[in-house]
Amino acid sequence: MEALLVEQLPDDPGWQYEPKWDGFRCLASRNGDQVELWSKSGKPLARYFPEVAAMIGRLTPERFLLDGELIIEGSEGLSFDALQMRLHPAESRIRKLSAEIPAGLMAFDLLALGEEQLSDLPLSIRRKRLESFMADQGEAAPLLSPATADRSEALGWLERTGGALDGVIAKRLDQPYRSGERAMLKVKQHRSADCVVGGFRRDSAGKHMASLLLGLYDKAGKLNHVGFCSSFSAAEKKAWTPELEALIETPGFTGSRPDKASRWVRDRVSEWQPLRPEIVVEVLYDQVTSGRFRHGTRLLRRRPDKAPEQCRMEQLDHPLTPAELKQLLRGR
Repeated sequence: MEALLVEQLPDDPGWQYEPKWDGFRCLASRNGDQVELWSKSGKPLARYFPEVAAMIGRLTPERFLLDGELIIEGSEGLSFDALQMRLHPAESRIRKLSAEIPAGLMAFDLLALGEEQLSDLPLSIRRKRLESFMADQGEAAPLLSPATADRSEALGWLERTGGALDGVIAKRLDQPYRSGERAMLKVKQHRSADCVVGGFRRDSAGKHMASLLLGLYDKAGKLNHVGFCSSFSAAEKKAWTPELEALIETPGFTGSRPDKASRWVRDRVSEWQPLRPEIVVEVLYDQVTSGRFRHGTRLLRRRPDKAPEQCRMEQLDHPLTPAELKQLLRGR
């Protein structure tokens, strides 16, 4: 079951709200000695997360099917980067990482138990069955994702958890599990940051700006590339180009730099032009991975009132402490 992106959480009765965790969506099944983990796209994941497969295999029911999210808790919160590192061809590498930074399963639905198929039951009943299933497993159970019917509590998750969550999911309590359908609603977590425009890329014709390259200063005073913004109309790209061309000057970024053009791709889109760090823009972003915006950002406004040197990496710091995150992870 998938989610439809919306601007606001529904406020009419009959909804259950859950955190949208920043991880890999996963179906976890056990059938006797056979344990399987499946991604949303249908790819097997047990090879990459052997510690999760082993945990599922130690649970007492012989047959069950859970829906949840694979997550890894790092020193500063959930680490999507650590999850991506697991998708590695070398088994020795996977085993090493699984021991050093183990993953967990955050369960939020129970679709089958024993010979009983639960997916056709309303969510209100499935949730009670899931809570009972988890309670029976004691300390061996996966993590249980919090859930609430209180919209204000769900909005509080968005306000106080920063990048710990990808957003909040809303599900109808009277609905069955509608596999393959966008039957849930999702409000994504968004934050804004003031960034320096340290460079730009041109369009395929080499005529106009195609995207702005964004930077933030670190504690050493170096300007690091942190992402890009390309949500512009053709008219806006044309209007931006003369101003950007007047600022072309090396080096642009003095810390981490944009990916260099591939030697296999020679078009102009792969190249970038460095700029004097004079333009400051405020952009909207969702998630940060390894000090960079995971996805493209959206321009909110220009900030002529802000000096480039004021645009610091600290803006991307995780606002939720590890202790606070653990409280939310445990549903407390």
